[in-house]
Amino acid sequence: MNPPGQAVVGIDVGGEKKGYHAVALRNRAFETKSSTDPAAIVNWCLERKVGFVAVDAPCGWSQSSSSRLSERELKIAGQKIHCFATPTLARAQVNGTGFYGWVFNGGRLYEELKRYYPLFDGRRREGPICFETFPHAIVCGLAGKVVPAKPKGSTRRKILHERGYDDDRLTNIDFIDAALCAVTAEEFRIGKTVNFGTRDEGIIVVPE
Repeated sequence: MNPPGQAVVGIDVGGEKKGYHAVALRNRAFETKSSTDPAAIVNWCLERKVGFVAVDAPCGWSQSSSSRLSERELKIAGQKIHCFATPTLARAQVNGTGFYGWVFNGGRLYEELKRYYPLFDGRRREGPICFETFPHAIVCGLAGKVVPAKPKGSTRRKILHERGYDDDRLTNIDFIDAALCAVTAEEFRIGKTVNFGTRDEGIIVVPE
């Protein structure tokens, strides 16, 4: 049984220079951490005895097309949620623009996380565990409908306020997104999330 008051963490992923923004949530209070080192982020989670970690980055690549099943399936109340499309690994590797750099950086984080937090495969189990989520889909899930993605900062802060969270420590959009991921990790902890996709390409988890 996952105990009440157990810490959960949400992580927003950027490129190598930007790094990772993490937010821990315990007893409805947020704590923040940023680093370009994935091991430092994971150690921060371990120090706080975190049970569940939600990450805003693809946890897998498409197996055969320009997107994953999870991204094509992603809906709230029957309405499609537009999101980033993850290609095959081969296609990303030959892209010369650096566009997928943050996805590869997310992969480095997952490799560190999976040493202590197994990747969610669709089967319900106790923590420790990590999984993929997506801030815009989180907002839509919490609202119960598809909402406009912009203005991003105010829209996402508003949903946190409506849920009764104090966002004073969330000084930028990266921490806001990480906080939304942390809220999703808490919803996952108590069994109030829904899954999209398959284990082979990666599962996206959003609040129910």
